[in-house]
Amino acid sequence: MRSLLSAAALLAFVATAHAQTVTADPGNSVITAQSIALDTYIGGRVLSGAFSKGQGAAEVDGGAYIHEWPATYFTAAFHGPEVDLRLNDTANILTLLVDGKPVHTFNRPGATEIRVTGLPDTDHIVRLEKNTESQDNTGEFDGFYIPASETALAAPQQDRAIEFIGDSFTAGYGNTSSKRECTQDEVWSTTDSQQAWGPLVARHYDADYRMNAYSGFGIVRNYNGVAPHRSLTKFYPFGLFDEATPADDNGWNPDVIVIALGGNDFSTPLNPGERWTSEDALTADYIATYVTFVQSLRATHPDARFVLVTYGEDRVRSALGVILDRLKQSGETRADVLDVGGDFARTGCDWHLNLDDDKKVAARLEAYLDQHPDDWDN
Repeated sequence: MRSLLSAAALLAFVATAHAQTVTADPGNSVITAQSIALDTYIGGRVLSGAFSKGQGAAEVDGGAYIHEWPATYFTAAFHGPEVDLRLNDTANILTLLVDGKPVHTFNRPGATEIRVTGLPDTDHIVRLEKNTESQDNTGEFDGFYIPASETALAAPQQDRAIEFIGDSFTAGYGNTSSKRECTQDEVWSTTDSQQAWGPLVARHYDADYRMNAYSGFGIVRNYNGVAPHRSLTKFYPFGLFDEATPADDNGWNPDVIVIALGGNDFSTPLNPGERWTSEDALTADYIATYVTFVQSLRATHPDARFVLVTYGEDRVRSALGVILDRLKQSGETRADVLDVGGDFARTGCDWHLNLDDDKKVAARLEAYLDQHPDDWDN
């Protein structure tokens, strides 16, 4: 299932947008000690650290970016006709864009270096996007590079920022699928988090974004009670899903935080042996934990707007009403509940949102945010 490129071959893929050529070199000889590492803006929760090319190879200054949360992305800028990048990823589908246009999609590329040539000799923005949800499997991106003859530019960063916290509906679970009945591998290959409703909203407002989502997980309870000692709120403080590696959130100050959690908590009845004695006890735990979660986020992000989303689910909507009341009683003034409705086709894998449904959710969230234009001034 994980096909790595032959270490003996150079595979060239030609894209027609700018007549550029994308060449993959599994022998890792493209990037040299003379290459210039580009300043990179990191979108999403990513761990970074020093790395080297390995035994017998020249050391290259730069950083290895380890990622596990969905919809991460990396952006850099340069002046010149070519750019290189290094990947070490057997878990994800990734898309490379130059100047906003897709150049190539890599399917679990493994350890390889990539060279893009044939670009106009001018300023460019290069971006690598993670499309898939790689639960419990990390990917690694080892940076963008240019030849010494080119000019490195400052990494682009937007003035606005928005964060999305959710589950499979947020992550884009199977949203590009043409059928509802999917194997696990089909779910993985048809999930495109970058086309989910969150990134659509972020691009609408020219905002940087983070997606902190995990399919099947909830505030206190996961789908059908699986993994009872884990939940999205327990994962949230960490950069990886090991619940041991802290996230580095320094410098991340979102204007808006959107939380869409509750479907997994309530969509299936309690099973024997779960820790709640009744559905009412589960609801009470959900409400109390949700309130505490928002308050912890408020302590870190004092100026953010909170939008608590439900997809037309009566039980979630009722609980969010109680949550909002409790937050207001504690002094919260910048939070709202938004019901984006339930009129979706849900023809994605396992009755999940499809791409048109994602556009519907995005449009309804945008309609709400347009009523609060001052939120972007924080």
